[in-house]
Amino acid sequence: MKKGIIFDMDGTLWDSSENVAISWTEKVRELGYDFPDITQQDVMGVMGLTMDRIADILFGSLPLEERRELLDRCCDNEQQYLLRHGGVLYPDLEKTLIRLKKKYHLYIVSNCQSGYIETFLEHYGFGEYFDDIECYGNNLKGKGSNIALIVSRNGLDRAWYVGDIQGDYDSTMEAGIDFIHAAYGFGTIDQPVPELERFSDLPGLMKELDK
Repeated sequence: MKKGIIFDMDGTLWDSSENVAISWTEKVRELGYDFPDITQQDVMGVMGLTMDRIADILFGSLPLEERRELLDRCCDNEQQYLLRHGGVLYPDLEKTLIRLKKKYHLYIVSNCQSGYIETFLEHYGFGEYFDDIECYGNNLKGKGSNIALIVSRNGLDRAWYVGDIQGDYDSTMEAGIDFIHAAYGFGTIDQPVPELERFSDLPGLMKELDK
C-alpha cells in the first residue's frame, strides 16, 4: 500500500510572512504606488488564499488587471528575496522530514504562485524529500482539486493532508482524504481533528493514525 503525507506550506512548513511583506513593500515602492507599507500581519491575513483573492484584498482600489499585475510583480520580487533569505522554518523540520521519508511519500500542495514551492526547496536543499508538488499558480485549480490531483497522479492508496487553517481542512474534505491540523500555524479548525502542537510530533502522531 502506497501512503503519502501532503503538506501545506505557510503556517505548516515555514513562516515566510515577514520577508514576504518586506519584498512586497519594496516592489510597491519601486513602482511608485502610495499604498501603506505591507506588514507581516497583512501577509499572514491572506496566506492560504488564492493569488487573485490576495490581489483583491491588498490592492482592491486598483482596476482588476492592474491589481493582479501588481501582485505578480510583487511575487516575482518575493521569490528572488526568499531565494536569498529564506523564511523561518518550524523547529526540527528537516530532521522530521527525514524520519517521515523512511515510511511515507511526501508532497506539497499550496494555493501559492508558480515557483514559490520551488524557491523553498531550492533555498534549503529540501528537494530530495518530496516526490511531487502542485499549486494554484500552475493550473489555477483550488487546493481541494490539487490535493486530489497529487493523490491520483502518484497512485496513493492512503493519504493525509497537514495544514493550519480552516480552508485547508475544507479542501482536504473536498479531496476525500484525512486531515491533520498544524495547530502551531496561523489558524484554527471548527471540527475536532488530530492536532500537532509541534511539527516534530508528526512521526509519533502517524503511529497512532496509521493503523
